[in-house]
Amino acid sequence: MTRQEDTVPGAVREDVVHGTVAEGFEPVREAFARNFAALGERGAAVTVYRDGHKVVDLWGGGRDVDGTEPWHPGTAQIVRSATKGVAAAAILLLAQRGLLDLDAPVAAHWPAYKARGKEHTRVRDLLTHRAGVPVLDRPLTPAEAADPDVAAAAVAAQTPAWRPGDGHGYHAQTYSWLTGELVRRVTGRSIGAWIAEEIAGPLGLDLWVGLPPEQAGRVGRVAQVEAPPAPGGLRTRPKRAVVEAYADPDSLTRRAFAAITPMPDENDPAYRAAVLPASNGIATADGLARFYAALIGEVDGVRLFTPETAALARTEHSAGPDKVLVVSTRFGLGYMLHGPASPLLSPASFGHPGRGGPLGFADPDSGIAFGYVTNGFRTSVTADARAQALVRAVRTAVAG
Repeated sequence: MTRQEDTVPGAVREDVVHGTVAEGFEPVREAFARNFAALGERGAAVTVYRDGHKVVDLWGGGRDVDGTEPWHPGTAQIVRSATKGVAAAAILLLAQRGLLDLDAPVAAHWPAYKARGKEHTRVRDLLTHRAGVPVLDRPLTPAEAADPDVAAAAVAAQTPAWRPGDGHGYHAQTYSWLTGELVRRVTGRSIGAWIAEEIAGPLGLDLWVGLPPEQAGRVGRVAQVEAPPAPGGLRTRPKRAVVEAYADPDSLTRRAFAAITPMPDENDPAYRAAVLPASNGIATADGLARFYAALIGEVDGVRLFTPETAALARTEHSAGPDKVLVVSTRFGLGYMLHGPASPLLSPASFGHPGRGGPLGFADPDSGIAFGYVTNGFRTSVTADARAQALVRAVRTAVAG
């Protein structure tokens, strides 16, 4: 790898993008610099592995969204729903080890879950957003959401919004308690502890679901930020149905994202320490990319998924109109698949975005694994413009 440092007009605090790219991956550095110059990036990092080896490692801007301190190589950020891909890996690894049957009823491990017509919900329904419980009749407070006993009882008692297995709808928040309680029932450990011991530990990942106090100083402050106007002052307008769904307090869309109310403060140490695998994982770009690299191949002697499990993860299980997101989405077993709602590298790609920015995915056809983290979140849900610019650049590099 060769060191590259380019001046980036308009960057926050610093005017230099730091890091390294391997020969042939210069388009990714150029796209990353343009994100600061033209797309209003405040602080971010992107890492790419190919065939288990790091080929891109870039960072720039401020660690905190207000730019008070520079981004450092080990800076981590909250990655929101990009955490879901890590939670899915925990479930699939348990199945790979013979400790869990994906076609077994959830209630076989969690008897209380069979209440109110959920007795036939299968484990795979939880991963594919077909469980029918994206909302809670009574939203949980942030403190209740962080209590595994309270949260598990709430989701177990919930009446499904549709018959489990019939159609899919994004379980934005309840995915935390569905996957977390299942892992706890099967292993006796919290999903955060299981991920730390069985995934992050062996791979040396800077990735946590439930941030340890000693790591708090590495994590930057995040905030919602406005995207700059597009050239000519034009903005892409979402479809009317999507706008109406987010505006209607009674819609599945609004209620799914409001399953925790009020919205937690993502900079609050208590929230970051909670174990919420739908929404509050914290990682470096390298942590995300290295995780996905180990799903499709060996990284420093460690491989997580067998080829059979990797193929299963990206096999389409849900496709078409999403009852929550309204737009059409595609899901494998816990992973979003390449499509208009979430463009990835190729039709073989699988991964998961975080609302408003972060993205991690693997592409077994090219051997690419990708991780992008930022401190400035946008209004996008599944396809952020900054992440997409980087994905296109990786596609160019791979094709070249």
